[in-house]
Formats: sequence, structure tokens, C-alpha cells
Amino acid sequence: MRVLVIENFAGTPLGQVGTALAEAGAEIDVRRAFAGDAVPDDHHNHDALVVLGGGQSAVDDEDSPWLPKLAGLTKSFGEADKAVLGICLGAQLVARGHGATNLLDRPIEFGWHEVRPTEAGKADPVVAALGEGGPIFHWHVDTFTLPPGAAHLATSNRTPIQAFRIGRAVYGIQFHFEADRKVVDMWNGYFAAEIAAYAPDWAERSAAEAALSGPQADSTGLAIARAWTRLIR
Repeated sequence: MRVLVIENFAGTPLGQVGTALAEAGAEIDVRRAFAGDAVPDDHHNHDALVVLGGGQSAVDDEDSPWLPKLAGLTKSFGEADKAVLGICLGAQLVARGHGATNLLDRPIEFGWHEVRPTEAGKADPVVAALGEGGPIFHWHVDTFTLPPGAAHLATSNRTPIQAFRIGRAVYGIQFHFEADRKVVDMWNGYFAAEIAAYAPDWAERSAAEAALSGPQADSTGLAIARAWTRLIR
């Protein structure tokens, strides 16, 4: 099992997806596109694709010129019946590659907030791990319309489309289920200045919120990661 991972931004680790892939014995091929690593031309040398998040928008082609190619790559993997997982910006790129509209500069959704499965999500092999819903970490301003033919799987109070699936195993997931408390703690330091600009009290309240919501979010996130990994053929 060889999995291609595209990092679009510094400080965006695989987190719990990495844990699930390691448990499955996957070989992980990480390409740091933001640092100049090439995005592959096609799907042939990999069994699955993971596209991680970032601070840019999914249509920021001038500053991140690999984005159009990456959006198209998410579609070619899916057309080959290979599993695709886009998280946050990655989900926005999956949406772009499959004909949706990217919606930019909405009010920020940040911190642990509830995500709820739709009826389709409750029956989905991956998003069913949400159960009836619960807290998951969020960090985004952009979102997207539902791609043509996609199943709408999850929602939150601020963002109507939090997850979707196209075909058997192409997933776009807006919320950061991969970010357990270790990743969030790393982000608190690595991105301290950016966070303080819109959540100046975060440094004071993050520990309490992590204690309240983190255990359930971590458990749910790992279950989602393991469920997606089981779809890799």
C-alpha cells in the first residue's frame, strides 16, 4: 500500500491519519508542494491520495501554482477507483477538481465545535464514525458548494457542507479530524501570531477547551482515519 501525501503548507502534519496509515503498514510518499516538491502527473505509482490543509485558498493559483494540477489529480485518482482524502484546504481542492464552486472569506470557524452527520453520513463507511455528532477541531474561512453527484455527509452550525463523498472512496472533509490534541498544541505555538489576530484569548482558554472536548474529538478523529484507510485497495 503506497499512499501519496501532499502538504500544501508548513506545519500541517498527517496527525491521526498518519497513525492509521502506520497501523495498516502503508508506505507514505510525502510531497511538500509548498517547499517545491513536484506534484505527480498521475495516479499510477500510488494506491491512494491524501491532500492536507493550508492557509491559502483553493484558487490561490498565483502564489501556489501547483493547485490546479492537484485539484485535477484528486479527480484522476477517483476515476481510477483509488481512495482520496482531502482535509480542509484539501477538501476545497477535491471540491474544485470535481466541479464545485469555492466560497471564500467567510467568517472563521475555529476551535472545537460540533459536527453532525447527515442521514447519508450515518450510513457512510467513514463518516458514520461521528456517531450522532460531537466536537471536532475546525480552522477555516473558506468552504465550497456540493460537487455534482456527491453525497452530503456532515454539517455544522456555521458550515453547511462539512463532508462529502464522490463515488466509492473520494472524500472531502472540511473539519480537522486529523488534528488531535498534540497537533493542536503544536499549532498553538507554531501559528501563535496568526491565531492571536482573530482569537486573542485563545492562549488562555485553549487548555480548558482541549480538556473538555479533546478526548472525544481525538477518539472520533482516529476512528474516521482508520475507516478511510480501510477503503484503500
